[in-house]
Amino acid sequence: MSEDLDTIFAALADPTRRAILAMLLEDDMAVTDVAEPFEMSLAAISKHLTILTRAGLISQEKRGRVKWCKLEPDAMRAASVWMQGFGQFEPVNLDAFERFLETELPGGKS
Repeated sequence: MSEDLDTIFAALADPTRRAILAMLLEDDMAVTDVAEPFEMSLAAISKHLTILTRAGLISQEKRGRVKWCKLEPDAMRAASVWMQGFGQFEPVNLDAFERFLETELPGGKS
């Protein structure tokens, strides 16, 4: 379980990946559509998608010539339950959690 949480939190640590997850809340998207709003190469977006896939946060499926991405919300359940155990965070308020960690961990922003 701890290893799974480490993988999920590592994937969520990047703002680009969090933005991708937010986009996928609306609907499944083709990889090219996911890449469109970002100022980075398709290869860079593919690396982000691979990290999200390995964490189980999204799945990818090839339909014809197009690769589609789909949000897998159940994967975030363990992380959400872990954060709720602290009693001071909303279930998926990751930005607030990140700010908390930055102020509480050594080397974080003060």
